[in-house]
Amino acid sequence: MNYQYIAFGQANAIGTITLNHPEKRNALSLNMIRELHTLLDDLKEQSDIKVVIVRGAGKIFSSGHDLSEMINRSLTDYREVFYTCSTFMQKIQDMPQPFIAQVHGIATAAGCQLVAACDLAVAEEGALFGTPGVRLGVFCTTPAIPVVRAVGRKRALEMLFTGRLVPAREAQQWGLVNRVVPLEKLEEETKALAEKIAEASPLTLQIGKQAFYAQVNLSDAQAYNLGNEVMISNLFAQDAREGISAFLEKRKPLWTGR
Repeated sequence: MNYQYIAFGQANAIGTITLNHPEKRNALSLNMIRELHTLLDDLKEQSDIKVVIVRGAGKIFSSGHDLSEMINRSLTDYREVFYTCSTFMQKIQDMPQPFIAQVHGIATAAGCQLVAACDLAVAEEGALFGTPGVRLGVFCTTPAIPVVRAVGRKRALEMLFTGRLVPAREAQQWGLVNRVVPLEKLEEETKALAEKIAEASPLTLQIGKQAFYAQVNLSDAQAYNLGNEVMISNLFAQDAREGISAFLEKRKPLWTGR
């Protein structure tokens, strides 16, 4: 499809989504989010894409919601913006592919929410993360949802109450990002991580991602019950039999996605 606010490319088994509205600081406008929804629906059916990278065009990753959509609008308008955005963020977890945020510049408000919603994140050394809505009189309540799950309550509340921009190294220590690399190596390192993940069976990645998010908020006993059943079911997959056989036979597995 031809998109106005985003771009998509594929190289081998890796897909790359680019937030492509740099003149608006890659703000997550309603139109951009609608395009992202459409793209994710398409990607869900593309078994040849094993991993997806999310990045921003221009100088920054994303500044969050388009503030022009946050003033002098109706209740219906506001509900459409936030429910459409929240559904998109949740859809990332429901996708069969792992999603990696490739972050440069700043990721604030809903942009920070997007980083936290992705499964993994790689940031350049100068990247900054924040939920500064409190300074505008609008608390970043929806960005807080994935952020608190990534960094914990005390750190999330510090970000939310102060609006302070958190440097990349600190964000890594807090658990918001996995790796911090020099800016000139950001694309290379993110791609290397994606390629490593793409070595696995796409079916196994899908099974594992779905089970991870299903168990993460359960009690230990409930999580083990779910995990046991998922692993038992997983062993009947063709790719599981192939992977184990390949290991025992000291050869490279041939994945079929079944």
